[in-house]
Amino acid sequence: MPKQKTNKSVLKRIKVTSTGKILRRHQFGSGHLKRNKSKGALNRQKKTSILFKGEAKNLRKVIPI
Repeated sequence: MPKQKTNKSVLKRIKVTSTGKILRRHQFGSGHLKRNKSKGALNRQKKTSILFKGEAKNLRKVIPI
């Protein structure tokens, strides 16, 4: 059976830590209409967050780690 190909579009959007956790960036607030959003909401979106276990499990099938 051939090897599974890595989904490059997913690989560019996430980062895998040395312990195996998957980090992602937030989507909200990066584009336009920032004037209506609060400063705190915009600052929260700048931080990276850890994926939940269920989401990470599905992503590991797409990117063989």
